[in-house]
Amino acid sequence: MDRRSILTGAGVAGLASALPAAVLAQSAAQGNAVSESRAPSGPEPGARHRIRFGVIGLDHAHIYSMTDAMIRGGGTPVAFFSAEPAQVNLFRTRYGDGVRLARSAEEILGDASIQLIVAAPVPDQRAALGIQAMQAGKDYLGDKPAITSLAQLAQVRGAIRETGRKFAILYSERLEVRSAVHAGRLVEQGRIGKVIQTVNLAPHRVSPGTRPDWFWDKARYGGILTDIGSHQAEQFLFYTRSTRAEVVAAQTGNLHWPDKPGFEDFGDMTLTGNGGTGYVRVDWFTPDGLPAWGDGRLFILGTDGYIELRKYVDVAGRPGRDHLFVSDRKGVEYIDCSHVHLPFGAQFVTDIVERSSVAQDQEQALLAAELVLKAQARATRPILA
Repeated sequence: MDRRSILTGAGVAGLASALPAAVLAQSAAQGNAVSESRAPSGPEPGARHRIRFGVIGLDHAHIYSMTDAMIRGGGTPVAFFSAEPAQVNLFRTRYGDGVRLARSAEEILGDASIQLIVAAPVPDQRAALGIQAMQAGKDYLGDKPAITSLAQLAQVRGAIRETGRKFAILYSERLEVRSAVHAGRLVEQGRIGKVIQTVNLAPHRVSPGTRPDWFWDKARYGGILTDIGSHQAEQFLFYTRSTRAEVVAAQTGNLHWPDKPGFEDFGDMTLTGNGGTGYVRVDWFTPDGLPAWGDGRLFILGTDGYIELRKYVDVAGRPGRDHLFVSDRKGVEYIDCSHVHLPFGAQFVTDIVERSSVAQDQEQALLAAELVLKAQARATRPILA
């Protein structure tokens, strides 16, 4: 179920038969939609390996797109756990009774046949679960933000060294967005020369009626830069090919929700690395009139050209999502990326089996987390706050 289908009403009959209304409403408002109208029936043709995985923690609707990605990549979900009956019912509605409901998270962690844990619990619980998974001899794929404090980050790095397992983070705004995948290919081909800066604008819609209590609690979600900003920090590192980076400046604020003192609705940060620089703005100010959960935009500046992505909507322009514009020495071009293949699932399953690092570089994933945690910690308040 892509965001375009939800918002334009395309395939309503299929969507209604695949997922309950609660998931459809949350997905449309928040941008957490699963990738197709129905769960994948099995691995995609290019998937080389097969693994068994368990799912723990269904608190964020990203868990559906994460599970779908692993199925497409060659994974079979064999067990899941949630203590919330509503979450259990939603998961069963999508994936059927063939995925066993475990009696506890420990039951899944103790199953020697399971190679991977996929998880989207409340953000402040994700790092501890990942450490448990690695100590149980399994790899881990957590929703972002997978780490909400520098203390957790140190513990995760220690567990990786001790166990040799993977602690992956699904930064979906690059890994599961088709235009972002294609932009990476263009950068790799040298289409715009050497990348020297990225600019990310990442507005989101609040939709307060669909949000759980932890959404408003900074101690639980880590702050706006830690949460949303983690996507953008990872993109900055990836496109600039930076292996070292620092936070130059950062600010966060609550500009519109005085009755929610633990909430941040605005943040920005400036980053610099050994491959380039980056600017990030994140916010919760998507207007209700926009036909998408957010007008996510990415600008990649190179020495010989630049790329702009309109990931989710082309305002008053072309329909749908995944719009890419490139300008280089030869001219300008528009590229419709709506049918670009998403390689992460199959690549990550291969990484698990072959112990490679094609889908995600471990150090880069953790460096992105480190950057936003440091930015969050040093952020000042906007003057107008």
